[in-house]
Amino acid sequence: MSSTILVDAGPLVAYFDRDADQHQWMREQAARLPPGWLTSEAVLGETAHLLRRAGVAPEQLLALVAGELLRVPFHLEEEVETLRRLLRRYRDRPMSLADATLVRLSELYENCQVLTLDSDFTIYRRFDRRPIPVLMPPGKT
Repeated sequence: MSSTILVDAGPLVAYFDRDADQHQWMREQAARLPPGWLTSEAVLGETAHLLRRAGVAPEQLLALVAGELLRVPFHLEEEVETLRRLLRRYRDRPMSLADATLVRLSELYENCQVLTLDSDFTIYRRFDRRPIPVLMPPGKT
Protein backbone atom coordinates (compact mmCIF):
# COMPACT_ATOMS: atom_id res chain seq x y z
CA MET A 1 0.00 0.00 0.00
CA SER A 2 1.49 3.33 -1.04
CA SER A 3 1.63 6.17 1.40
CA THR A 4 -0.26 9.43 1.08
CA ILE A 5 1.98 12.32 0.02
CA LEU A 6 1.63 15.56 1.98
CA VAL A 7 3.41 18.40 0.22
CA ASP A 8 5.07 21.46 1.72
CA ALA A 9 5.69 24.86 0.10
CA GLY A 10 9.39 24.34 -0.65
CA PRO A 11 8.91 21.46 -3.09
CA LEU A 12 6.01 23.27 -4.78
CA VAL A 13 8.20 26.34 -5.33
CA ALA A 14 11.01 24.12 -6.64
CA TYR A 15 8.57 22.45 -9.03
CA PHE A 16 7.88 25.75 -10.80
CA ASP A 17 11.08 27.75 -10.25
CA ARG A 18 13.68 26.52 -12.74
CA ASP A 19 16.37 28.42 -10.83
CA ALA A 20 15.62 26.61 -7.55
CA ASP A 21 18.36 24.30 -6.27
CA GLN A 22 15.93 21.39 -5.98
CA HIS A 23 14.03 21.95 -9.26
CA GLN A 24 15.28 18.79 -10.98
CA TRP A 25 14.79 16.64 -7.86
CA MET A 26 11.24 17.92 -7.50
CA ARG A 27 10.42 17.29 -11.16
CA GLU A 28 11.63 13.70 -10.67
CA GLN A 29 9.38 13.31 -7.62
CA ALA A 30 6.39 14.68 -9.54
CA ALA A 31 7.02 12.16 -12.31
CA ARG A 32 7.30 9.16 -9.99
CA LEU A 33 4.76 9.87 -7.24
CA PRO A 34 1.08 9.29 -8.04
CA PRO A 35 -1.08 12.43 -8.17
CA GLY A 36 -3.47 13.39 -5.42
CA TRP A 37 -0.95 14.89 -3.02
CA LEU A 38 -2.53 16.54 -0.02
CA THR A 39 -1.79 20.00 1.29
CA SER A 40 -3.50 22.90 3.03
CA GLU A 41 -4.55 26.39 2.03
CA ALA A 42 -1.87 27.75 4.37
CA VAL A 43 0.77 25.88 2.35
CA LEU A 44 -0.74 27.16 -0.91
CA GLY A 45 -0.68 30.73 0.42
CA GLU A 46 2.96 30.42 1.49
CA THR A 47 3.85 28.86 -1.87
CA ALA A 48 2.12 31.62 -3.86
CA HIS A 49 4.00 34.26 -1.85
CA LEU A 50 7.36 32.53 -2.42
CA LEU A 51 6.66 32.03 -6.12
CA ARG A 52 5.90 35.71 -6.57
CA ARG A 53 9.15 36.63 -4.76
CA ALA A 54 11.01 34.27 -7.14
CA GLY A 55 9.44 35.99 -10.16
CA VAL A 56 7.24 33.00 -11.02
CA ALA A 57 3.52 33.44 -11.77
CA PRO A 58 1.74 32.02 -8.70
CA GLU A 59 -1.47 31.24 -10.59
CA GLN A 60 0.31 28.18 -12.04
CA LEU A 61 -0.08 26.66 -8.60
CA LEU A 62 -3.85 26.62 -8.94
CA ALA A 63 -3.51 24.56 -12.12
CA LEU A 64 -2.15 21.73 -9.93
CA VAL A 65 -5.30 21.92 -7.81
CA ALA A 66 -7.57 22.12 -10.86
CA GLY A 67 -5.72 19.16 -12.43
CA GLU A 68 -6.04 17.20 -9.18
CA LEU A 69 -2.30 16.71 -8.68
CA LEU A 70 -2.97 18.57 -5.40
CA ARG A 71 -5.96 18.13 -3.12
CA VAL A 72 -6.82 20.40 -0.19
CA PRO A 73 -8.79 18.37 2.37
CA PHE A 74 -7.69 20.40 5.39
CA HIS A 75 -10.36 22.43 7.21
CA LEU A 76 -8.71 25.07 9.36
CA GLU A 77 -11.87 25.89 11.30
CA GLU A 78 -12.10 22.30 12.53
CA GLU A 79 -8.46 22.19 13.62
CA VAL A 80 -7.94 25.53 15.36
CA GLU A 81 -7.24 24.16 18.83
CA THR A 82 -4.89 21.46 17.57
CA LEU A 83 -2.99 24.02 15.50
CA ARG A 84 -2.74 26.41 18.45
CA ARG A 85 -1.29 23.58 20.56
CA LEU A 86 1.28 22.74 17.86
CA LEU A 87 2.29 26.37 17.38
CA ARG A 88 2.78 26.78 21.15
CA ARG A 89 4.75 23.55 21.40
CA TYR A 90 7.16 24.48 18.59
CA ARG A 91 7.36 28.24 19.10
CA ASP A 92 11.14 27.92 19.58
CA ARG A 93 11.55 26.75 15.93
CA PRO A 94 9.32 28.88 15.14
CA MET A 95 6.77 26.69 13.40
CA SER A 96 4.77 28.32 10.61
CA LEU A 97 1.03 27.86 10.28
CA ALA A 98 1.69 25.95 7.05
CA ASP A 99 4.01 23.55 8.90
CA ALA A 100 1.45 23.07 11.66
CA THR A 101 -1.22 22.14 9.12
CA LEU A 102 1.08 19.51 7.62
CA VAL A 103 1.87 18.05 11.03
CA ARG A 104 -1.86 17.83 11.68
CA LEU A 105 -2.48 16.26 8.26
CA SER A 106 0.16 13.65 9.14
CA GLU A 107 -1.96 12.77 12.16
CA LEU A 108 -5.11 12.55 10.08
CA TYR A 109 -3.42 10.46 7.36
CA GLU A 110 -1.15 8.17 9.34
CA ASN A 111 0.21 6.27 6.33
CA CYS A 112 1.89 9.33 4.83
CA GLN A 113 5.14 11.00 3.89
CA VAL A 114 5.75 14.74 3.97
CA LEU A 115 7.41 15.92 0.77
CA THR A 116 9.52 18.81 2.04
CA LEU A 117 12.82 20.64 1.89
CA ASP A 118 12.45 21.77 5.52
CA SER A 119 14.60 19.84 8.00
CA ASP A 120 12.31 20.97 10.84
CA PHE A 121 10.02 18.10 9.82
CA THR A 122 12.65 15.72 11.21
CA ILE A 123 12.16 17.45 14.59
CA TYR A 124 8.37 17.87 14.58
CA ARG A 125 6.40 14.99 16.07
CA ARG A 126 2.90 13.82 15.34
CA PHE A 127 0.75 12.73 18.25
CA ASP A 128 3.38 14.52 20.40
CA ARG A 129 6.08 11.84 20.10
CA ARG A 130 6.00 9.92 16.81
CA PRO A 131 8.39 10.98 14.02
CA ILE A 132 6.86 12.19 10.79
CA PRO A 133 7.97 10.22 7.73
CA VAL A 134 9.62 12.64 5.32
CA LEU A 135 10.63 12.54 1.68
CA MET A 136 13.52 14.94 1.17
CA PRO A 137 16.39 15.35 -1.27
CA PRO A 138 19.57 13.47 -0.39
CA GLY A 139 21.65 15.37 2.12
CA LYS A 140 18.73 17.44 3.51
CA THR A 141 17.86 15.22 6.48
